[in-house]
Amino acid sequence: MSKIKHILIFITFAFLAVALIAFFVSQRRTYHGADEYRETHEARSLSDREIRERIGQMLMVGFRGTRADENSAIVRAIRDVHIGGIVLFDYDVPSRSFPRNIENPSQVKELITTLQQFSNIPLFVAVDAEGGMVNRLKPRYGFIEIPSAAEMGRGSLKRTTEIAGDLAGELRELGFTMNLAPVVDVNINTKSPVIGGLGRSFSENPDTVLAHARAFVAAYRQARIVPVLKHFPGHGSATEDSHKGFVDVTETYRDEELVPYRMLIREGLADAVMTAHIVNRTVDPEYPATLSSKFLNDILRTELGFNGIIISDDIQMRAIADQYGVGEAAVRAIHAGIDLIAASNNLGAYDDNLASTLRDAIFQAVKKGDIPIKRIVESSNRITLLKMRTLQTSASYLLR
Repeated sequence: MSKIKHILIFITFAFLAVALIAFFVSQRRTYHGADEYRETHEARSLSDREIRERIGQMLMVGFRGTRADENSAIVRAIRDVHIGGIVLFDYDVPSRSFPRNIENPSQVKELITTLQQFSNIPLFVAVDAEGGMVNRLKPRYGFIEIPSAAEMGRGSLKRTTEIAGDLAGELRELGFTMNLAPVVDVNINTKSPVIGGLGRSFSENPDTVLAHARAFVAAYRQARIVPVLKHFPGHGSATEDSHKGFVDVTETYRDEELVPYRMLIREGLADAVMTAHIVNRTVDPEYPATLSSKFLNDILRTELGFNGIIISDDIQMRAIADQYGVGEAAVRAIHAGIDLIAASNNLGAYDDNLASTLRDAIFQAVKKGDIPIKRIVESSNRITLLKMRTLQTSASYLLR
């Protein structure tokens, strides 16, 4: 009788354990289902106007002009297209002339202040201020001097930390809210025409790259500047320049190029990642990383666990532009997982209507079903969340 009682007790506890496991699993499914329902409901409830506005937030464009007023093309893009960001340059490539946007510190500060005043939602105001040969804020215009990443990588981490603090302070004082840096490419090919040859990599050692990049991320975050890690999944082994055309790293790419991304993401230090227009046929035989869900979703989102915003490198670079029109490229990029399309308007023919052209191409793709509305919701929400954290903007787009 006692033995039967023990068996019954065991069966009872086993049944309760199974019931509890089933309960918790069902709750997880319920919560997950609730999240999916919320996102789907949010997408279905958006009007065409709201969809267009959200798409606008997914665009960061370049423009001409050292000053702006209500009649400026960039102001129309801010007001009518609701662009999420702008990027400033010192040199205008199409006209081969200076200045484009940058003359001196006081002028830059005035320009940024003016443009922010025209925007209902604070703008990402971005610049390429890496140091060395890639720096739009040059000492000859009155800005502080920043050594190249290669020079910093050969020096002490303490010195890099000091430089990072100085640069972050200057960017903040000028009104910038995003720096398209640090470069976390590992210097695999020291003669690379776009990375190693320009001194843009901290080191051929991924741990050194990580340490110096970490110092810049910390300084930018303290100054409320969004750091952008680039160029995912790694441009350091490339033998060609994606500004000029097709770049294939299938035979040269090394797994260690992912180390800085993996570690910075794991440490919670990755707010934004910029993609590279490189092809690695072992991962995706058809598309470059910027247009590849295998790179962006399978590797960056799923394998590495990144949940920040993914920014395209300039969608007008010839590595992309030679294969696709700018509208088609933007549509493919968003479908693949890009959140913020960067279009410098500084390569090829200049177009005052670039922002509206991109917005309309993406909107038409949404209406045709080529891009799920859910993708627009996901990306615009990520952008708004980052702006809430760094630019202290409201959550109006999330609450609609």
